[in-house]
Amino acid sequence: MAELREKWSLKGTTALVTGGSKGIGYAIVEELANFGARVYTCSRNENELQECLDIWRKKGLKVEGSVCDLLSRTEREKLMKTIEDVFDGKLNILVNNAGVAIHKEAKDFTKQDYNIIMGTNFEAAYHLSQIAYPLLKASQNGNVIFVSSIAGFSALPSLSLYSASKGAINQMTKNLACEWAKDNIRVNSVAPAVILTPQIETAIKV
Repeated sequence: MAELREKWSLKGTTALVTGGSKGIGYAIVEELANFGARVYTCSRNENELQECLDIWRKKGLKVEGSVCDLLSRTEREKLMKTIEDVFDGKLNILVNNAGVAIHKEAKDFTKQDYNIIMGTNFEAAYHLSQIAYPLLKASQNGNVIFVSSIAGFSALPSLSLYSASKGAINQMTKNLACEWAKDNIRVNSVAPAVILTPQIETAIKV
């Protein structure tokens, strides 16, 4: 890894990673920071976030963060205003990582379930990408990464809404990649299989 870092560096770049206090998001934050990027992250849980920030600071990593409920449009806009101020109007990397899964049969999902899953997994990612667009364009080297899932391509049991949200993410990735290429903004999605994170561990216990 040390040899790789000598060949590849993100020094001088800025990144926003949503849901960075645990799981995949935590690993992404740490990896980007280890390669020299200035990273900002957010979480709904203030205690978890502060614990993570303390760990990263002790490691000498340049990571900042704040509390944000991504289901709230107002809080998303506030987050992006903070990013604009902290990073002087330019953002190189946006990682739409935050996500939630609720395991139920399709016939049992409620309106609240729908709002939580689609609001967190799709609406928040779409809106953040929209309002980050001026900052990404200003960087002249913008990158948007959506954390999708194999559930967006394959039918998995008890995950119909989650799968729908990730399928929407996959299609949005294609559209934004075409629309924003002229602005030097690359748009990609990553579709992992099952990764043992706190979210998965909770689902297994249930």
